[in-house]
Amino acid sequence: MPLIAPSILACNFLRLEDECKMINESQADWFHLDVMDGRFVPNISFGLPVIEQIKTVATKTLDVHLMIVEPEKYAADFKAAGADILTVHIEACNHLHRNIQQIKGLGMKAGVAVNPHTSVALLDDVLADIDVVCLMSVNPGFGGQKFITNTLHKISKLKDRILQRNLNVLIEIDGGVTLENAAQIVNAGADVLVAGNTVFKAPNPTDAISQLKRI
Repeated sequence: MPLIAPSILACNFLRLEDECKMINESQADWFHLDVMDGRFVPNISFGLPVIEQIKTVATKTLDVHLMIVEPEKYAADFKAAGADILTVHIEACNHLHRNIQQIKGLGMKAGVAVNPHTSVALLDDVLADIDVVCLMSVNPGFGGQKFITNTLHKISKLKDRILQRNLNVLIEIDGGVTLENAAQIVNAGADVLVAGNTVFKAPNPTDAISQLKRI
């Protein structure tokens, strides 16, 4: 069964504590927290104060996805705020290996996110050093976008690379995951499904999470 990571970006922020409790009580595995700076992506979301508050009620892994430039300036702050997994974008890091070592040195699991136009082959030299690869299946910055079907090919290519080297790296898919395409995504080799609107816009979010978990 895949790991399910509801994306807080799609929740009702007026009811943030209730939304967090719903995730705690559901079959979800992680909280997915998208941090956007308005520079790396054309949107601004939330940052450290919100994550600090989520940490006070969350009972599951906090998967923090940094869509920001110069993530090395804030890695320690996100650790202090409660991040368990910290993911940075390959496109935003001039010294990616250094970024990964910093994250792991702070005691977090390290993730690397890859935009739709970026080849997974660029991960070859750091693949053994990371815990999660977050494949963006939409262009980052906004929720509610349609899944880019070429991502299925990228998942398969990345899975082959991981298996050939016998690595323990999870493939996370972020963007456009629905109840209709989730099985195809998992069958291609995905381990973690990020779901925003599919969960929080559903009539029964807990049931939507359960359906994704049963894929």
